[in-house]
Amino acid sequence: MEKPLILSIESSCDDTSAAVLSGDRILSNVIASQKVHEQYGGVVPELASRAHQQNIVPVVDAALVNAGVDRRAVSAVAFTRGPGLLGSLMVGVSFAKGFAQSLGIPLIEVNHLQAHVLSHFIKENDESVVPQFPFICLLVSGGHTQILLLRSHFDMEVLGQTIDDAAGEAIDKAAKIMDLGYPGGPVIDRLARDGNADAFHFATPHIPGNDYSFSGIKTSFLYFLRDRLAEDPDFIAKNKADLCASIQQCIVGFLVKKLEKAVKETGVKQVAIAGGVSANSLLRSEVERLGRRRKLQVFIPKFQFCTDNAAMVGIAGYFKYLKGDFADIALPPYARAGNGLAEG
Repeated sequence: MEKPLILSIESSCDDTSAAVLSGDRILSNVIASQKVHEQYGGVVPELASRAHQQNIVPVVDAALVNAGVDRRAVSAVAFTRGPGLLGSLMVGVSFAKGFAQSLGIPLIEVNHLQAHVLSHFIKENDESVVPQFPFICLLVSGGHTQILLLRSHFDMEVLGQTIDDAAGEAIDKAAKIMDLGYPGGPVIDRLARDGNADAFHFATPHIPGNDYSFSGIKTSFLYFLRDRLAEDPDFIAKNKADLCASIQQCIVGFLVKKLEKAVKETGVKQVAIAGGVSANSLLRSEVERLGRRRKLQVFIPKFQFCTDNAAMVGIAGYFKYLKGDFADIALPPYARAGNGLAEG
């Protein structure tokens, strides 16, 4: 059976991306990032949607050219329907509908968070190793933090999740307090490498079960700096690396502690991480250390599949294509969906 060629489109936030997959094999993955938001310290929705409108056609064209695929050979179009910024999603959804309708091919809607998790099934070559079911995935992005038990590609049970802020939001907030710029996560990760993670300690909430809470960590960090700056206005500048290392260890330690708890409870022997924060070097090393300690097979995504990208949308679309799970052209995008994971 000839593998379907899936054109996939991702436009949920501030990255315009298109990819082409032949079955589960990636042929191209093009991403256009938006720098305009840096001066505002966060994503401005209206500017994001305008940039998507400018980028979508050249990005899709580049994805097809890089893959060596004629548009008339595409079998189906997969697109991120949500969750995300409504205006940004509208650009990708509208383009996907127009492209599919012009060629008379099926549309496949994809949940953005499911796509992050399923990125582990993208194969770059014959030696690519993918998880076996069941496995646990820690999904950590700017807006979501969840521990998931996967029994199949679309059977994802939420074992635990944040009850307020996400881990990525806490990291970005810490960076903003220290005036490190946006996005703050990569800056904190870089500076933390030269710092002492045990220099400072911040309050970690005691949340029952496998759930998380990060609002208290943010508040603890804010009040700590307020008091220290009152004593020494140059406190942040003098201790920047140690502050980054300490807050990073606090957040990552909390993430891994709950992940290990879920592993103990389920007895699962395979663990993965996904989402934008999975690019954090300390989280990657701590999850690998957890794997060695508990004799787990660990799956760490390549950096290109951590942040928002269309290849992950394409792999989710491929598995839906195999099921014949196609979307109606009238489907609108959605900003939020229940616990974040749509029904598969």
